[in-house]
Amino acid sequence: MHEDDIATLMRALGHPVRLEILRILAKRAENCCCNDVTDCLSLAQSTVSQHLKVLLDAGIIERKAQGTRNNYRVRLDRLTAFNLAVGDYLSGLGTQDESCERSLQAAS
Repeated sequence: MHEDDIATLMRALGHPVRLEILRILAKRAENCCCNDVTDCLSLAQSTVSQHLKVLLDAGIIERKAQGTRNNYRVRLDRLTAFNLAVGDYLSGLGTQDESCERSLQAAS
């Protein structure tokens, strides 16, 4: 996963309502439509739809049409890849790049 992908997912996950929507979808597994999510939250259906779209665009959830309903579910594969990528990224922050260190010393 590239840094752009990590940033996209972080932005999508950076809102408490979206985290709650993920929790709701994860508990229901499949066959969860926008109205089901709206029933669990004290938000308008249009607001929930907007949050679902952000999660969908980031690839965190997927949509499956079933008749006139769109059902949503969490993409665990995408979240697992994100988890690994963030772990790798954060562990890399602790290491120093000697070439950058030398550049900083030369500039002093």
